[in-house]
Formats: sequence, C-alpha cells, structure tokens
Amino acid sequence: MESGANISALRQPNFSDGPMLILSLFSFQAMCRYLPCHGRHNGNIEALLSLKNKSDWLNLLNPTSPFPILACLFLALTTCHLLSLRFGKPPALGRYLSIDGLRGILALSVFIHHACLWYFFSRSGEWKLPPSQLYVHLGQSSVLLFFMITGFLFFGKLLDSRNKEMDWLKLYISRILRLTPLYFFSMMLLFILVALASAGIQHEPWPKIMVECMQWLTFTIKGGPDINQVENTKVMIAGVTWTLKHEWLFYLSLPFIAIFTRKIAPLPYLVVGVAAYAYWHPHGYILLSFLGGILASILVRNTGFCRLAASFSASLVILAALTAAASLYPSSHGTAPVLFLAIAFSLIAGGNSLFGLLTHHATRTLGEMAYSIYLLHGIILFFSFRYILGQAGAIPLEPLHHWFTIFILTPVLICISFASFSMIEKPALERTSAVTEWLRAKRFQKTNKLV
Repeated sequence: MESGANISALRQPNFSDGPMLILSLFSFQAMCRYLPCHGRHNGNIEALLSLKNKSDWLNLLNPTSPFPILACLFLALTTCHLLSLRFGKPPALGRYLSIDGLRGILALSVFIHHACLWYFFSRSGEWKLPPSQLYVHLGQSSVLLFFMITGFLFFGKLLDSRNKEMDWLKLYISRILRLTPLYFFSMMLLFILVALASAGIQHEPWPKIMVECMQWLTFTIKGGPDINQVENTKVMIAGVTWTLKHEWLFYLSLPFIAIFTRKIAPLPYLVVGVAAYAYWHPHGYILLSFLGGILASILVRNTGFCRLAASFSASLVILAALTAAASLYPSSHGTAPVLFLAIAFSLIAGGNSLFGLLTHHATRTLGEMAYSIYLLHGIILFFSFRYILGQAGAIPLEPLHHWFTIFILTPVLICISFASFSMIEKPALERTSAVTEWLRAKRFQKTNKLV
C-alpha cells in the first residue's frame, strides 16, 4: 500500500493554491451563467454587472439556487486558509490525505443542506427534505459517504492486523475519546436550548425527563425523543445524531466482521461483536454504504488501482459519478445512487485529490474539524434563527436575506468548530495511548490481586 500511496503522490496533479483560484473562478462563472438574461445579455458577465434591482438578486439567490453552495464553500475554505496561516497547517501525514479533505467537504455539505431546509422550516414548521434534488443529495449523499469512510478505515485496520495482534482495547478507547467528549458538549448545549425553549418550566416528571436525556446521551441508539414536551427537540441539533447510532453499531460489530478477514477476536470482544451485529438492522442503502467503504479498502491495496485512481481521467470519472447520483435519482437512498457514490469514493480513497482540492491545506483544515461542524452546525442554526433573529424575524426572511445570513454564519461555524476541535476533540484523542495503558495497568493489578 505504501507504494500505491507514493504513486498517488507522484502522479496526482497538485497546484498548491490553485484549487482556491479554480474554486473562485468556478463560483464566479457559475453565478454568471445562472443569471437571467436581459436583452442582449446571454447569461454572461455583463448580466452580473446589470444586477440593479432587488428582483435580480432574489433570482440569483432563490431558496434552492446552486450559487449559495459555492459561496459557502469558498467562505469556509477561505476561513480555513486564514486559520491555517495563523495556527499552522495540518501535517500532511498518513496514506489517505484526500479522505481528510473529503471529510470537511461532506460536513460542510450537510450544513448547507440544513441551511436550505431551515428556509422552508421557518415557514411551514415541518422538518422535511427541501424541494430540491441537489440540496437533498447534499445531505443524504454526504452522510452515506461518511459511512463509506468509516467502513474503509476500520475494515482497513482489520486487513492491516491480519499478520499482527489487533489491539482491540486501544481501538475502542480511541473511539470513545474521539466521539464522546464533543458529543457530550453538544448535548449540554442541547439541554440548555431545551431549558430556554421551556422557559425554565417543568412540563414532565423529573424521572421521565431524565430517561429522555439518557436516550440522547447514549447517541440516540434507542431514539431521540422530545425533552420536557419541547416539540421537535431534534431540530435544535438538526437531527444529525441518528448517524452516530450506525457508526457505533458498526464499531461494536467489528470483532464479528473480523471473522471474514480470518481474524478471531478475543471471546469478550467477539460476544459483543455478534450481539451488536444481531441488534443492528440498518436500511439496505446504509449497509451498502459501509460495504462500499469495505470494498474500497480492498481495492486501494492494489498498486495498479492506485495508479489508475491518481490519474486525470479518474478525476473526471469521480465528477461524472457524483453528477449521475445527484441528477438521475431524487434520493441517494437506493442501490444505484450508492453504487455511483462508491465508485467516486473508491477513486478518492485510492489517492485522487480532484485536481489538488482535497489535499489543499485549507480543505484538510476543514477536514480536521469535520466532526465539530457536523455536531454543532444545527445548534448554531437553531440559536441564530430562533434567538438572534427571533421566530417572528425568521418567517419573513426573503431568500436573499436568508442566504446572506448563512454566509455570515459560515465563517462563524468554522471558527467555533476549529476552537472545539482544538480544545475538546484533539486533546481527548491525544490521550488514547495513556488511557489505554492506564486501563491495562489497572487490569494487571486486579489480576495479580486475584492470584
């Protein structure tokens, strides 16, 4: 695999700050093409200069216009670029730099998906998919690609451990320290929002409230109910926690999945793995997503595949596969769109960086804080629309004002996520080895006492 990674580094085009320039030009050109024609203006730059009245801008920034996607991406990457200049660029370590960048793009896409959804929610009061195929895929396809990343990385760990001992204790300690500190922080913010929405009034008995809170604290494996009769509690966090249930059940199932790599885990872990797999009943498209990542982890161990993945043609195939998934299918919840996503993901995992965009330091900085963006963006959206703008202020927002609000929130979200990654996620993850050794020492002491 190292040889494949080296081939990827040598063959894949990398234009340093070029991706930022390309994104800027693409955003500008896309905006110009999307403009209405006026007289002799044929949707070109002259049309941009002709924007003189409010209706022109409203057409440019309608609720499901593609332009805000590019604008938010540009604002996010620019903010990440400035943060990396101030606090240092993320180290270019590991074999899968493109996946590091992909994480950030996916998390931001989920934010944009929910930003669009909020426009319609503030009018109808219904938390449902936006009436745009593009914005639906921004959320659904991004989540399925996250599942592929998980399947890819952790099945890869099983493959790497076939000729050596698998450290199951360290694996699960790393998952606990990776996911729980920030999750508990987000739950604290959620409970504060519930208290604000309740105006400090207790509407249910304390035992019932405690049970509801525990369901949220356990990654909503048993569901995420409304707390204290606060309707649509899940909206406060944009309902993102459902994916973590599947992440955890996949992690817990790994000892069972390891059997297919001819790796037998110690009995306690194997029992947990079999039980978790038996309990886990994901939808077919979710299971296919994890399987897509597993298949990719097998493919990237082939030098020829990595050479193919790093080519210019592979970049075009990725763009074509993503376009096909988003344009041919109204939802990514089906076999065919997942297969298109899996093709794109496998090539990215094999070393394709989409012309250097996914390995650019700004994109990798975005990737480092992907979990923070994913967990915190819903809270930021809810607090902004409900308490800063006010419910009455959120309803009459025109599309132009709505999207400019999102443009302002984008760098705010990035800065908050960067802070939470630096102060919560990173310190906890760096304690993995120390906590693992401490637990081993404790277990050794207990064993000696029994002897």
